Amino acid sequence: MSLQSAATLANSALEPDTLETVADLDAFYDEFEYTGRRDGDEAELAAVRAIRPRLFELLTADRDDAVALVNAMLADAGAVPQLVRHDVWDWHLHAVGPERDLPTRILVETAMAMIDVIRSDEMSRLGRCADPGCGGIVLDLSRNRSKRFCSTACGNRNAVAAYRARQRR
Repeated sequence: MSLQSAATLANSALEPDTLETVADLDAFYDEFEYTGRRDGDEAELAAVRAIRPRLFELLTADRDDAVALVNAMLADAGAVPQLVRHDVWDWHLHAVGPERDLPTRILVETAMAMIDVIRSDEMSRLGRCADPGCGGIVLDLSRNRSKRFCSTACGNRNAVAAYRARQRR
């Protein structure tokens, strides 16, 4: 879920920007079931918006560059992995406490998820959207690794374009 939320957050910076209000951030927070501290104000929104370029850089990096970015994110946060259990979640790993700010928790959770991607040499699960006008991040968790578009909108736009091209012939 951390990688999905990171890809969604990074892609939210593309046109049209889908993270412009505190309500947008509330919806993101709820959709990806974040827990812990939540300020719910404009300052938090600005701080979350500010980490989007770092997430985009990490999710589009090659394996070696991703290692350096992950290590920097964890070091910057003073991450100390610990097993925790809370709410409806059984034992799982957190590397920063729930009192830390939301942007820090997002970066650390993404970095922790990327550790598994890097160690299992699954960087091919991350790519760029096949829509030539998009450039968004695609997280492909499909069994046959066939996901090409970052969103349904990009997929539909390309399907309609292909259909119209066939009709013209």
